[in-house]
Amino acid sequence: MKTSSLTIAMLISGLALGLATPPAEARVTVVATTQNLAAIAREVAGDRAEVIGLAPGDQDPHMVEPRPSWVMHLRRADVLVRMGMDLDLWIQGLVDASRNRRIARGASGDVDASVGIRKLEVPTERLDPSMGHIHVYGNPHYDLDPRNGKVIARRIMEALSRADPAGAQVYQANFEDFSRRLDQAVARWQAQLRPHRGADVVVYHKSWAYFFDCFGLRQFAEVEPKPGVPPSPAHAHALIRRMKDAGVGLILMESYYPRRFPQMIARETGARLLEVPVSVRGRRGIETYFDLFDHLVMSVARALGEA
Repeated sequence: MKTSSLTIAMLISGLALGLATPPAEARVTVVATTQNLAAIAREVAGDRAEVIGLAPGDQDPHMVEPRPSWVMHLRRADVLVRMGMDLDLWIQGLVDASRNRRIARGASGDVDASVGIRKLEVPTERLDPSMGHIHVYGNPHYDLDPRNGKVIARRIMEALSRADPAGAQVYQANFEDFSRRLDQAVARWQAQLRPHRGADVVVYHKSWAYFFDCFGLRQFAEVEPKPGVPPSPAHAHALIRRMKDAGVGLILMESYYPRRFPQMIARETGARLLEVPVSVRGRRGIETYFDLFDHLVMSVARALGEA
């Protein structure tokens, strides 16, 4: 997370501007810290609410730079949906600046979407800074298992029903429809990747545990020697030897990470390098949660078939 003193000053200025902002026409306003959460919120809210996603879908969620306009969005929010698990700690300063009691920590409009998620890679050893970017509560990229979309959607549905009791039946119906369509889509996506179950894949960052758990793939190694730590030449060459020995044919990386070392590793091993967005609006044409997994599953299945 990066937040400078200049940014804080800008946020306070943004709050002052927000005081003069006219009320939104939407009956309920939902703000989500990520575009994936916003996409799920839109499925549940339908046309009864305005949904705003903050962090851009094409940027590293670990390196979010808050914007002054976000304070104004938060000031009028009825519901705030956040990833939790230490991934979006940057949101708390903005919530404090907004002075919006509806979305304060623990308030009825505050939604930690990770509640109810079966968390993976929860550290069991004592943590220290030398271990890289380790999350205390486990791997926070749970939105990359589409099965967790229903858990997230239920939390949002409950918060919307508290904020807008008159719309509770609508939110419940939207949630049930989303859940039904998501179940059907997950079955289709799992069938697409079933021929590749058990395949070893090298990843750039440890973002993929939940995706692999859903689709039966195995994480062979990471390009990063430690989470959030750029690879060194020595680490890259050691990884090349391991990949050659094991015959690993695919390197999977998020589209916002640097390509230098993954490209070199792919060239030296003959493996296929697949760069993909991991968020709604991370690439043109990916506007829904379904769009995201249609793209991911098709891309990974095709790459493994060609590896």
